[in-house]
Amino acid sequence: MQDRTPKPVPERPDEPLRGLLEALREALDVPHPATLGDAKRRDQILVERAAHAMIALDSILIDDAPLGIEWTTRYLRERLAEHPATGYTTWDQARAARGPLAGGEGR
Repeated sequence: MQDRTPKPVPERPDEPLRGLLEALREALDVPHPATLGDAKRRDQILVERAAHAMIALDSILIDDAPLGIEWTTRYLRERLAEHPATGYTTWDQARAARGPLAGGEGR
């Protein structure tokens, strides 16, 4: 049985680990949808991206990074490119298209 005791993490992660953490954040940072119809597409994208994030985390945390952190980061970024956070209207896009609200500063 493998020892799964977490190893101490430095205050500022080294570059390979930082790159992986940035890719993991990118995987889960899927913009909010503008409508309920857009929510379905966003949810599909998020589920796919979260699954690949879990594979990357398992590779590092459970399997002791047999291929290395850099390889795992490249793998994750390639999978994210296959599942871009596009194809639906985001809340921010809808607000920008609508323009400023009448009588106010775009509350």
